[in-house]
Amino acid sequence: MGVPGAFDLTDDAAVLDVPYDQQLVVTTDAMVSGVHFLPHDNPADLAWKLLAVNMSDLAAKGAEPLAYSLVTALPKTIGDEWVEAFAKGLGEAQRQFRINLLGGDSVSTSGPLSLTVTALGLVPCNRMIRRKGARVGDALFVTGSIGDAALGLRLVQGALTQPIPEGDRAYLLSRLHRPLPRLDLVASLRVFGTAALDISDGLVADLRHLAVTSKVRLQVDTQAVPLSGAALRLLVGVPALRRVVLTGGDDYEVAFTAPADKAEDIAAAGINAGIKVTRIGKVVEGEPGLDLLGLEGAETDLGVGGWRHC
Repeated sequence: MGVPGAFDLTDDAAVLDVPYDQQLVVTTDAMVSGVHFLPHDNPADLAWKLLAVNMSDLAAKGAEPLAYSLVTALPKTIGDEWVEAFAKGLGEAQRQFRINLLGGDSVSTSGPLSLTVTALGLVPCNRMIRRKGARVGDALFVTGSIGDAALGLRLVQGALTQPIPEGDRAYLLSRLHRPLPRLDLVASLRVFGTAALDISDGLVADLRHLAVTSKVRLQVDTQAVPLSGAALRLLVGVPALRRVVLTGGDDYEVAFTAPADKAEDIAAAGINAGIKVTRIGKVVEGEPGLDLLGLEGAETDLGVGGWRHC
């Protein structure tokens, strides 16, 4: 079912009605070949991920998906078969994320393949969850598991040479290519969350962003960070991969702070949504920043960590 104001994509613009008690949340993400994905990546997976990364931003803000626009800049070497596969993946993602296309543009380029989505969501007035808002005494939570996509990327790059069970390999690659934004948790995030962001640049880097914006200090128990079975099995053989897990990007999970006395309610909300939620730290007094506690509470230095855009 299409967006009523999209006019079946037959006009030059779209019209959206916003309920009087709601506000629009707007987010834009671009993906460029050779920077955000590999040139030989499956176009259906690429379409899924392009939409998913924008949905993850909406989820972290407590917003329900409404509609999106798409701009594609395609080299002349891209053929009809690629476009058909991309459109198929986009349709799959739209159905999964309960969102429809408003319109956009498609152009030819002599440069690398470039894809941009602007996504719109709805949130009750003045209820969007910002990065700013964490308070001393709050607990720190994260959804799902961390590090799977970063390990999946190293698989693709051939950087993991140890034997990996086929099931683990398939799981890590799926987490890289087809992330699942935590949209089913948005209503609960609006109830409990004091600050939130999605984990896209790596857990360490993104938590530091949250701490600096909220002007608080986050104390993180790195041993409490949730890992999948596939990641745990890799870390048993190669403990040094722990740094990759904590600093790699592309998780598209949600990190958020909330009152510590709501931890049980938050866990229950996660169970009801089918999304694992783990408490990994707390907000403490101190200069804005991050304390990473490792084995037996010892501070661990992982540097800045995460993806850098420039």
